[in-house]
Amino acid sequence: MRRLHGRPPRRGPRTPLLLAVPALLAVAFLLLPLVGVLARTEWGAFGAHLTGPATVEALTLSLVVSFWALGLSLLLGVPLAWLLARVPFRGKAVVRSLVLLPMVLPPTVGGVALLLAFGRRGLLGPWLESTFGVTLPFHTSGAVVAATFVSMPFLVISLEGALAGLRPGYEETAASLGASPVRVFFTVTLPMVAPGLLAGAALTWARALGEFGATITFAGNLPGTTQTLPLQVYLLLQEEPEAATSVSLLLLAIAMAVLLALRGNWTGTPAATSRTRTPDAPVEEAHDPAAPPVDEAPDPEEGTTDPADAATGAGGRWALHAEVDGFTELVLAAEPGTTIAVVGPNGAGKTTLLRALLGLTPRAHAVLRLGDIDVTDLPPHRRQVAWVPQDGALFPRLSALANTAYGLRARGVPRAEARWEAQRWLDRLGVGHLAHRRPAQLSGGQAQRVALARALAARPRLLLLDEPLAALDQTTRAHVRHTLRSHLAGFGGVCLIVTHDPVEAVSLADRVLVLQDGRPLQDDSPAEVSRHPRSPWVARMLGRNAWPGTATADGLDLDGGGALITAEQPPPGTPSLAIIAPEAVAVHRERPGGSPRNVWPGTVREITASGSRLRVLVTSDLAPSLVAEITPQAAAELGLADGVPVWTGVKATEVTVVPL
Repeated sequence: MRRLHGRPPRRGPRTPLLLAVPALLAVAFLLLPLVGVLARTEWGAFGAHLTGPATVEALTLSLVVSFWALGLSLLLGVPLAWLLARVPFRGKAVVRSLVLLPMVLPPTVGGVALLLAFGRRGLLGPWLESTFGVTLPFHTSGAVVAATFVSMPFLVISLEGALAGLRPGYEETAASLGASPVRVFFTVTLPMVAPGLLAGAALTWARALGEFGATITFAGNLPGTTQTLPLQVYLLLQEEPEAATSVSLLLLAIAMAVLLALRGNWTGTPAATSRTRTPDAPVEEAHDPAAPPVDEAPDPEEGTTDPADAATGAGGRWALHAEVDGFTELVLAAEPGTTIAVVGPNGAGKTTLLRALLGLTPRAHAVLRLGDIDVTDLPPHRRQVAWVPQDGALFPRLSALANTAYGLRARGVPRAEARWEAQRWLDRLGVGHLAHRRPAQLSGGQAQRVALARALAARPRLLLLDEPLAALDQTTRAHVRHTLRSHLAGFGGVCLIVTHDPVEAVSLADRVLVLQDGRPLQDDSPAEVSRHPRSPWVARMLGRNAWPGTATADGLDLDGGGALITAEQPPPGTPSLAIIAPEAVAVHRERPGGSPRNVWPGTVREITASGSRLRVLVTSDLAPSLVAEITPQAAAELGLADGVPVWTGVKATEVTVVPL
């Protein structure tokens, strides 16, 4: 296509002139003062201005004060940011306002406030002087206090934003692996919010370096004691304007360098993966040989193993007894070695049950006993209840091997032994060759297998799996299911698996627990649940047609309208569920005249493949929607397609009625 008049094609919408002009004026307004500094700088005397004795002394003092202020801000601001981000308490809005106040308060007013609090006639000043001999005004320590007062909010706000953006699932998973709150904070939380912490620290240091108003008001302007570089600029502006311009340019360059280094990440974000995973898609390993992967985070509790924590479930037998109340209410008991599949529709309370057993949710409370030990009052990291959440929650900064060894290290297992056992579990799950990759370098299926290995390696007494195989393809799922079944066969504890996959429920579980609205609807063997599901959702999960209704003398009056004739039914008036296998549904183009006693006209709405057969969804005005399963040859002979009118028939003897 030729371009008209040789003009290039327009790219994107045109910027409205009404917005562009004020925006350009704003840029010019901000830029002109900086240009003024550059234009007025005497470049020939620039070096001499910066190396003058008074300037060097002020610069040295500024660096000392700013780094001390940064240290105090880290010491006090990091816990405060964590408190604001993670702990609910009354008056949080007031505390956050106090944090923000120095950012909007005029610096000189801040200096007056500090003087009235810590001065010789202030609230605490006389006590500090008489008890510790500390006098803050007109002392370097006073300059540090003033710089900390105005700069610490930058650290708190930046880190609080990063902590608020960090999903609690990482910390909760670490706790379920046996890590104490201190270990979790230093090995999981801080590494993941490092960008926010670094951004806040850089802004805090830059603000402390440039502090003027609060310092001169509270600490004075004494050369070599409180006269920092911004105060030196103020004096030079009166005596040597050219030197003041050169020193101002230095401070300007430092501030710009800090901002450019942050690359716009003013608030910081938690560490995130660098790519989007797809289930079991191959991912090339992006490894920098000059920067080897972090195999294990520093251990803040090395050598502080609790003997009670070191006793693991390996070789032990741990029965389960739990009484859960709250949103989910049930009594659950199981012998050692039992695997229970927990199923139910979304919102049924499945994940709430797992989190109650972990002690991680206020929505439900569990009185929990594992073997002969009552763990109800123990914190999550002391329960020895391992959890695999739906997304795996692998720690981004640790390799697959270090992730898998994390629970063992948290329980005091020596490093070499923990890494050997972690490698063994990775090998068993088919990802041993990926031991030194980080989570961002793994596909979704690979990451899920590493998360499963991490939980199994932690030697738990109770194992909780929240859809552990959902991210795997069919071939890999079968392999991992076989490996998991082999482990569970010799597992001395109890395993709960939340799943929507009927194959997992049947092949892995000894019992199937069906939840609905937080209450147990059925708790039977997989065979019994398959034959007589008491929930329409479970019946449909198993691929059956499920029609709720009320029993009559001849069959059921269906809740969705219409009637169903059955061979056997409970007493009239009994709420019941009719189960019809898709292969028991006959499909015809004309009304059948044979033996089916349940015949309805309908319309084909969807045809999907199910293995070597086709599943046909038929809707009708006389009965609920019905799924039939037929061969592709039969579908071709009938000429089935979306919108084609058909007749469906079900024999009364093919209907199973389950009282509810």
